[in-house]
Amino acid sequence: MSKNRKLGLTARIVIGMVAGILVGFFFKAILAGQEERVLSLFSLAIPLKAFFVDGIFHVGGEIFIASLKMLVVPLVFVSLVCGTCSLSDTSTLGRLGGKTIGLYLITTAVAITLAMTAAILVAPGQGVDRQSDASFDISEAPSLAQVFINIFPSNPIESMAQGNMLQIIVFAVLFGISMALSGKPGERLAAVFSDLSEVIMKLVTILMNLAPYGVFFLMAKLFTTLGFETIVSLAKYFGVVLAVLIFHGLISYSVILKLLTGLNPLIFLRKMRDAALFGFSTSSSNATMPVTMETVTKKLGVKNSIASFTVPLGATINMDGTAIMQGVATVFIAQVYLVDLTIADYLMVILTATLASIGTAGVPGVGLIMLAMVLQQVGLPVEGIALIIGVDRLLDMTRTAVNVTGDAMVSCIVGKSEKQFDQAVFDDASAGVKDESVDFHHLR
Repeated sequence: MSKNRKLGLTARIVIGMVAGILVGFFFKAILAGQEERVLSLFSLAIPLKAFFVDGIFHVGGEIFIASLKMLVVPLVFVSLVCGTCSLSDTSTLGRLGGKTIGLYLITTAVAITLAMTAAILVAPGQGVDRQSDASFDISEAPSLAQVFINIFPSNPIESMAQGNMLQIIVFAVLFGISMALSGKPGERLAAVFSDLSEVIMKLVTILMNLAPYGVFFLMAKLFTTLGFETIVSLAKYFGVVLAVLIFHGLISYSVILKLLTGLNPLIFLRKMRDAALFGFSTSSSNATMPVTMETVTKKLGVKNSIASFTVPLGATINMDGTAIMQGVATVFIAQVYLVDLTIADYLMVILTATLASIGTAGVPGVGLIMLAMVLQQVGLPVEGIALIIGVDRLLDMTRTAVNVTGDAMVSCIVGKSEKQFDQAVFDDASAGVKDESVDFHHLR
């Protein structure tokens, strides 16, 4: 533990990530063309892939992801109830919701516009062989009417069991409003929820200390199985998507934050390191939500009444990273199949992808389903998606880091505009840092 105290959480996660990548490369090298390779140790025959890659690395990584997801539903419900019932004027919820959703849609539109512009200039699809061994089956996206119907839960407990974020958000908001209007019973219940919120956030802190090990397992397995030959064959596409993701995450968000709040983007990005690393490692905004929530409230200074609404909503509908992939992929597939898109087609792609970010929020495999919708809208062959599936896993990690950063940026803007923002916490370089390390010895 003494060594852990000397190193910050970010440093430990980076060490775990780098170590995992190196171990992954090592296993990929020794398993090349020899999937059944066996290690002889003390007269024991240990199958390397089955024991390490499919065993230790897989189990360790999945347990880490499961432990994070375990917190999502209770964290969202409890924190959102606390935030809603603490609002002095419940009518502000409408303004808060409109402002939050509007900002998420604007950043998504900016993201896909940047992506398509970069793809048109670089032309990553020129000269690419359209043959691919991969295939893509289209899952049907729900209609707009069904999307609105599905937002409202018929069984809140079932919604929580299934992890349906939009339904949980609606129920938590209604429950919080009811508590605020219930007088003394509501106040007593609010105190219980406040204590629950503190306990859950402490559990988040404990799990964050286990993150370096979980990240190590995830990276070790990924880089053992990652096919770099596919990345080389799609180098221009991969490079354009990655470059636009980095630009949007570092530059676009910084400019928007500075223009709308006057806050220092460098402080914001520095304090977002841990959450972004979690997002990169897990490839899941939902799994990263507990860390994002702690970062937004304890490090960036956004009040819980705002963060409890903006962060879960962002994890559900904020698709900036996915929109960037869609923008580049649309132009890429059009170039591969020699289809000329008009200005009207490009505008239709921007509109469709932006609106679809809400409409397909609860659908598994949301990114590729949204891309299929966009391609169909402008008459491009959906089978072109098979060309990019091979490199999507690594790009998905970066997309999630961008999405998580966008959730926090919008939370800061909304918190600042609603006067629910602590400037002193944002400016304090040590804010939230002192709680990162947990001494487990006193628990014995």
